[in-house]
Amino acid sequence: MTTKKTFVGIIGGSGLYDMEGLTDVREERVETPFGSPSDALVVGKLGGTPVAFLPRHGRGHRFLPSEVNYRANIYALKLLGASHIVSVSAVGSLQEEHAPGTVVIPTQILDRTTGMRERTFFGKGVVGHVSLADPYCPGLQEAVFAACQKEGVKSHLGGTYVCVEGPRFSSRAESFSFRRDNAAIIGMTAMPEAILAREAEIPYATLAFVTDYDCWKEHEEAVSVEAVLAVLKKNVDASKRIVKNIVASLPAESTNPLFDAAAFAIMTPKDLVPFETRRALAPLFGKYWN
Repeated sequence: MTTKKTFVGIIGGSGLYDMEGLTDVREERVETPFGSPSDALVVGKLGGTPVAFLPRHGRGHRFLPSEVNYRANIYALKLLGASHIVSVSAVGSLQEEHAPGTVVIPTQILDRTTGMRERTFFGKGVVGHVSLADPYCPGLQEAVFAACQKEGVKSHLGGTYVCVEGPRFSSRAESFSFRRDNAAIIGMTAMPEAILAREAEIPYATLAFVTDYDCWKEHEEAVSVEAVLAVLKKNVDASKRIVKNIVASLPAESTNPLFDAAAFAIMTPKDLVPFETRRALAPLFGKYWN
């Protein structure tokens, strides 16, 4: 089993990296075979542990969920050496018990995006099939949950994140349908981020801040940008403290079966994979072609 030194990638809002204790700070602009990431990555150390922050929608929130270059984002974190990824997201609640202001750490994903997003590193002459039976890393989920508890943030470990295309919010009929599917929360960014992290062999977990009840709950106003931003503003400091606790709780190095998640995924023999494809994917799968 592969052992790696801990380097935590955090994908979320642009304000996350403005936190006390972040040292050796620098910006890294990374180009990838899949284009540019959402923005420059802010790289530094928290308590001696390397970290890299990437604003998913770009600074100033410039990219729609469908416009985010998920492949470039994950590839860039892989190039920098990320061993784990924590996704910080705003979500709507589909269940009474997940009230606005609380946190959910989901364990499953229901993909309801429409196909506008590039969702795999495979293709262009190489076929691969990576398992996503359990989209999130159990150990990293536990670390996220423990960090929330340490900060006294009401949180729930478990449940399904239904990922929709956006950018619009749900109709009431859709919201009730997702509830019938027993989904816990609804958002717009878990896919293909989770599958790309798995293909890149990076353990991944989501820290989901609930901002609203979507539009299913009677006697509650339907979700709006104003309501979402109001809750997010209250959660900024909490999210920074939680991220610091997550990073501090991880060992300096670890083994994880997900570090080898693509070990038996590639179907195409090396000598049939075009040279340009092998070169582009070498940081991801080169260890299986050497």
